[in-house]
Amino acid sequence: QVQLVESGGGLVQAGGSLRLSCAASPSILSIDVMGWYRQAPGKQRELVATISETGTTNYADSVKGRFTISRDNATNTMYLQMNSLKPEDTAVYYCTLRRWVRDYWGQGTQVTVSS
Repeated sequence: QVQLVESGGGLVQAGGSLRLSCAASPSILSIDVMGWYRQAPGKQRELVATISETGTTNYADSVKGRFTISRDNATNTMYLQMNSLKPEDTAVYYCTLRRWVRDYWGQGTQVTVSS
């Protein structure tokens, strides 16, 4: 069983930056594939970014060049650096971890970008 806890969300003006963290317990394994999703009010949950066990990253077109996903297996933490934020980035952001065939999700952290 893996528990994921997100932090770092908040209110920011358009053009600003936030850094989200996802702490995993008891630990992140090198085989884990991790990612960030988001869900805006009235919309379906959508993929933001993923990072593989080898460090390969993948981003939604809407965030390419603005967001950076990273992971630190030694501290059991994944990050999402979000720059040049836009009002349309407003959503609840969830971290996820896939270990073998099982998916784990955090409770989410709210990001609100004001115009």
